[in-house]
Amino acid sequence: MQEFEISEEPIELYKILKFKNMVASGGEAKYVISEGRVTVNGKVEVRKRKKIFSGDVVEFGEERIRVQMK
Repeated sequence: MQEFEISEEPIELYKILKFKNMVASGGEAKYVISEGRVTVNGKVEVRKRKKIFSGDVVEFGEERIRVQMK
């Protein structure tokens, strides 16, 4: 599992996918989220602007990321 450090919380879900280069663009991030292909803490999430906090785990494809405060 990868770690993703944030300097302030919350951060929007689509930004994590974009910043970690899991997708090519913010638009693609929003699309895969709306299609139900992303989970947060083990549950499918379709809200593109879902607020993510330290300790949350985001999964897309084969990648898992734990969000942590710096």
